[in-house]
Parts: sequence; C-alpha cells; structure tokens
Amino acid sequence: MKLSTKSRYGLRALFDMAYHSGTLPTQIKDISRRQNISPRYLEQIFQDLKRAGLLKSRRGPQGGYSLAKKPEEITVKAIVLAAEGEVNLVDCRKEIKGSKQKCEMDNQCVTQKVWSEATRRLHEYFDSVTLQDLCEDGKKIGLEKELDHRFMYFI
Repeated sequence: MKLSTKSRYGLRALFDMAYHSGTLPTQIKDISRRQNISPRYLEQIFQDLKRAGLLKSRRGPQGGYSLAKKPEEITVKAIVLAAEGEVNLVDCRKEIKGSKQKCEMDNQCVTQKVWSEATRRLHEYFDSVTLQDLCEDGKKIGLEKELDHRFMYFI
C-alpha cells in the first residue's frame, strides 16, 4: 500500500495551517510557498477536505481557508480518509459497500488475518495522531513559525 500525494500533501497543508495560523484563515499561496505544493493541486485537495468537514473557506481580502475543528480534534486518519476515501493494505481485505463481492480465497487464506490486523493497527495509529501532536513535534524540532504578513504593520 502506498498513500497518494493527496493524503500526504493534505496532511502537510493542514499541519501548516495549524502550526502557522491556528484558527485564522490562511491563503493557499502561503501554504503552497511554505510546503512547496502546487496551489492548483492544493485547491483540488482542499475540496475533498472541505467535503469531509475538516476545512471551511471564506471569501474576501481577509479570507482564505481555516480549520473547521481545533487541531487536537483533527486526526491523521480523518485527513487520509478524506483524501483517499479508504485505507486498506491489500485489496483482498477491502469491504465493498453494497456488494457481496469477496476475495476468491475468502476463509481459505491464512494471510487474511495478517492483513486485517495490520490494517486495523494502521487505522488505530492514524486515529491516535492529531494535528496538535504534529504542531508539538514541529516546536520540538525547532520549526520556525512564520508570522502572518497580513497583520504586520510597518511605520
């Protein structure tokens, strides 16, 4: 299993927002510059994150995107699921909603238990890490916070 850039960049972008802006609106161009992610791609990712209720947006000169919840309430799992739709280590363990389709080796394969448990543990771990945890990690490694230029005044 390999996570797509949508979930990896989505996590980086939401971390960036939580770390640098907190609850204030952030403009995509600033996230794009700090994280080296295309602004057009960020817009696409943010649409999925908005649909999942993780982001909200506001138009206008003081507008931008902001977190819809507190950083301690947003988990890595929520971000990955919003971007990917689902996370399964192998397709044979995938539950297909509204379908009775199963793996051709269902109940005959000893490795199903391995993949089920590994997927469960991955979900459990992703659910245990929040944006707040990542912000604390950022402080520990000395990641410099960028002050929002919109609120800086020069005399």
